[in-house]
Amino acid sequence: MSEHSTSGIAALSICEALMLALNDAKVLPEREILGVLEDAAATHENAGGSDLEIEEHKAVARLIKKIIAGGNSVRRQQ
Repeated sequence: MSEHSTSGIAALSICEALMLALNDAKVLPEREILGVLEDAAATHENAGGSDLEIEEHKAVARLIKKIIAGGNSVRRQQ
């Protein structure tokens, strides 16, 4: 696994843990957490750069959308 990939997986795990903690502590409700994820996906969908960078951003947006659609520890799959 590349260092780039490992960093991304670590960041995703940390962010999920933080969002779970914020939800558990009643700091952010589910709808706001989903809003954060939707904003992150939109940011990556609209990012510029080289063709390779744009493709990476689109892949990140697709992953975030899968998390939203598939449910997670904050929002159970329905």
